[in-house]
Amino acid sequence: MHAHAPHPHVPQKFASISVVVPYRLTILVGRMELKFILFIAASILVAVSAEEKEKENEGARLLVQKHVHNKYLVENMDIIVKYTVYNTGNSAALEVEITDNSFDPDNFAHVSGELNARIDRVPPNTNVTHTVVVRPRKPGYFNFTSAEVLYRRKEDAPRLQVAASSEPGMAFFTSYKEYDKKFSSHVIDWAAFAVMTLPSLAIPFALWFSSKRKYEKLSKTSKKH
Repeated sequence: MHAHAPHPHVPQKFASISVVVPYRLTILVGRMELKFILFIAASILVAVSAEEKEKENEGARLLVQKHVHNKYLVENMDIIVKYTVYNTGNSAALEVEITDNSFDPDNFAHVSGELNARIDRVPPNTNVTHTVVVRPRKPGYFNFTSAEVLYRRKEDAPRLQVAASSEPGMAFFTSYKEYDKKFSSHVIDWAAFAVMTLPSLAIPFALWFSSKRKYEKLSKTSKKH
C-alpha cells in the first residue's frame, strides 16, 4: 500500500486533520442514528402499551366481596354468607359465575342458596347480591377463604375473565352448649329453682296463716264477752 503525499499547497498539520475528521463524523452520525432508532422503538412500545391498556379498561370489571353476616358463629346454627358483586367497568358483565368450594359437606350442612351461582348480567356501575346459608356441624376454628368468580367482560370477549372474592379470614365456631349457657333465657333452670324453693317458702307461710286465723278467732270471741 502506498502512502499519499500531502498536497503541496496545504500545510502538514491540516493534511493530517483531513483524514481524522471524517472518521469522527461517521461515529457521531452512527450514534445519532442509533438514538433515533431507539427513540422510535420506545415511542412505538409506549403507543402499543397505551392502546392495550385502553382495551383493558374497556368492558366490565368486577369486584366481589364475601361477607359473613352473623355476630355469633355457633355450632348447628345458621350462618349467613353474602356475596356482593360490584361492576366498576363501563360495560355489562355477562355469564357471571360464583363458585365457593370452602364449605365441604363434612363440616357444613347446606341450608339454602347456591354455592355455584350464576348471574346472567351485571350492568355497569351497579351491584348484585347473592346469599348462602350454611350450618356448621361442629365447633372449632375455620378459615373463610375466597370464592372464585368467572365472567365475560363484554359480548365479543374471546374468553372468560377469572377473579376472586375477598376473604373473611379465620373465625371460631362456638359450641351450642357454651352459647346456650351465655345467652339462653334459662326458663327450665328458673322453673326448677322455683320448685326447689317452694317448700321453704310454703311451710312458713302456712304456719303464719294458721296463727293468723287462730288470732282472729280469739279476737272475735273476746269481743262477744
